[in-house]
Amino acid sequence: MAKGNILLVDDEPAFRQLAQSWLSQSGYQVETAADLAAARAQLKRFDADLILLDLSLPPEFDPLHTLQAMAEFNSRPVIILTGHAERQLALDAIALGAWDFIAKPVDPDLLAVVIKRALNKHHLDTELQQLKQQQQTDAGLQRLIGVSTPMIAMRTLIQRIAPTDVRVLVTGPSGTGKEVVSRALHELSRRARQPFVSVHCGAIPAELLESELFGYVKGAFTGADKDRPGLLKMADNGTLFLDEIGEMPLPMQVKLLRVLQEGTYFPVGGREQQKIDVRLISATNANLPQLVQKGLFREDLYYRIKGITLETIALAERRQDIPLLLQFFLEQLLRQHKQELKLDSTALSWFLQRDWPGNIRELKNTLESVAAVAQGGVISMADISLLHPEAVSSEEYPLESNHDGLQLDRAVQQLEVRYINKAMQLSGGNKSRAALLLGLSRQGLLKKIDRYGLSV
Repeated sequence: MAKGNILLVDDEPAFRQLAQSWLSQSGYQVETAADLAAARAQLKRFDADLILLDLSLPPEFDPLHTLQAMAEFNSRPVIILTGHAERQLALDAIALGAWDFIAKPVDPDLLAVVIKRALNKHHLDTELQQLKQQQQTDAGLQRLIGVSTPMIAMRTLIQRIAPTDVRVLVTGPSGTGKEVVSRALHELSRRARQPFVSVHCGAIPAELLESELFGYVKGAFTGADKDRPGLLKMADNGTLFLDEIGEMPLPMQVKLLRVLQEGTYFPVGGREQQKIDVRLISATNANLPQLVQKGLFREDLYYRIKGITLETIALAERRQDIPLLLQFFLEQLLRQHKQELKLDSTALSWFLQRDWPGNIRELKNTLESVAAVAQGGVISMADISLLHPEAVSSEEYPLESNHDGLQLDRAVQQLEVRYINKAMQLSGGNKSRAALLLGLSRQGLLKKIDRYGLSV
């Protein structure tokens, strides 16, 4: 197996042949190029880990030209090959990002040491970048809580489409986490370091929505005493999230359509066209096709925003995720208020059996309100009954009990074991594939397998 891929760029045929032979015998995969144009062509088909670059290349034989071109190779270590008279230029190359320089005639032992150090650094940087990408993926998915089949499918699809710029329409009942899904798409995208700007189309009065989105120039209307950028400008190069887009007034729909078609807009009162580059994610709990039929939503805009549709489902349809959600919200309470709480078996059963018409939002608010009146670190049916008198006695909520009566941790463990086994079955025993299905890193899955002593 090759120790690394090296591209040698030098205009001397004899040196190229000799160096390629020596490097190949040392265990490297080596390709050569006589000038910068040939080097660019090689890099399109050859994944070089390191570049050996002669400082004076044809046709210009101009070291400054080579230094300017070196910026193209910054993702890889560049070792400059130079004559003695070019020593200062070689130092300039290092200041511009080159790894090191070696004077000609080249000392093979010195070249071997410099190449080894450069490749070790490159491999460490690559591993660090991969780790950062994995951490970014984990962070983007960590709020998509659940082991139900719909949640596994949701995480898988988000991971696939997030790196693209395809427009996404997130649909589903209120309180099911449409904004959480949208933020995950942003955090896993190439725009993750750019702004995520959220606009609730129903919360801004119709007469103000245009100026909020597009901004305005000084004198555009009474009170416009200075230029003000809009939310579109704030989202430039990032993600624009239009929540409840079904409530957007028809006149604004026309103007949004122009933005999506042409990538430009005019601030209110302005005559200078502004360019914009945003990834659009929209969300609604309305039936947009029905609104289109009723003339309340433009058909052409509908097809512009629905590149891919993601549907969040009601909590009542994925009850097996409720223990995990409760655990997550209890951990939030611990971080925010230094308040450690657990649910006893009857309280957990009450949470599991309710239909939750307000979905995750209602579940979270209910747990927080009950936690506020709980005493002794344990949430019981007595606490629930203080705020929900309609709740029946705890005896009507039987649940398998252990000695201390606290069931949330055990319920979560049982669900995790069940879904790990299911994921391993679906993946044919491939742990990397199973981790993807579960929304975990491979290392995270291995830790859970070890924790539960699973033989998979």
